[in-house]
Amino acid sequence: MNGDPQRDPVPDQAVAADERLLEAHERALRGRGDRGDRHRPLAIGASLIALALFSGVYLERYTGHFSPLIFDENAKPLKGELVFKIDPVVLGQRYYGAECVACHRSQGEGSPGIYPPLAGSEWVNGPPGRVIRIVVYGLRGKVRVEGNDFSASTMPVYGRILNSGHNWSDRKIAAVLTYIRQEWGNKADPISEDDVAAVRKAVGNRDAMSEDELELVK
Repeated sequence: MNGDPQRDPVPDQAVAADERLLEAHERALRGRGDRGDRHRPLAIGASLIALALFSGVYLERYTGHFSPLIFDENAKPLKGELVFKIDPVVLGQRYYGAECVACHRSQGEGSPGIYPPLAGSEWVNGPPGRVIRIVVYGLRGKVRVEGNDFSASTMPVYGRILNSGHNWSDRKIAAVLTYIRQEWGNKADPISEDDVAAVRKAVGNRDAMSEDELELVK
């Protein structure tokens, strides 16, 4: 027989089908990769924003604003039991802002003729026993501060004694007194928890103090 033998078209069709199948797979993979590439930057950006927000909240809540009154980068490691110690001035400022500022004001200036000032006050800067008694037992009647008379309602009873309206601990009172004795230009010595406890033990339970009684305390 003359001429080339007739070729079977089936293998050619199979090869063509395989090539088209491979091309279809490549297009699908390219398309899937494109879609993933479009979403990936968005996911990374959202993660970075979330991390930044978390970091900001953490620093705000737990660093104490890096105050030198709280942190001491030169402090040596402690041995034995770990004790967290807060500066009494920092603690006293917090208590003062929550309670005392309503009458004595943010700068310790008080209100003329009503609430006596704490800044520059001879009572605040005087003998510790006097100012401790004022806070623990309260003050009734008029009081003269820096040559001016004040006759506001009775100073409340803050100490942990009978009929106390606030029942503050000795530690809390000591912190507040230490703060006001070292703020607004005052330069008196700090007052300890033991100082407050000693006054309570010596005086016991009693009514509010008067100016005349306080002047006897040296």
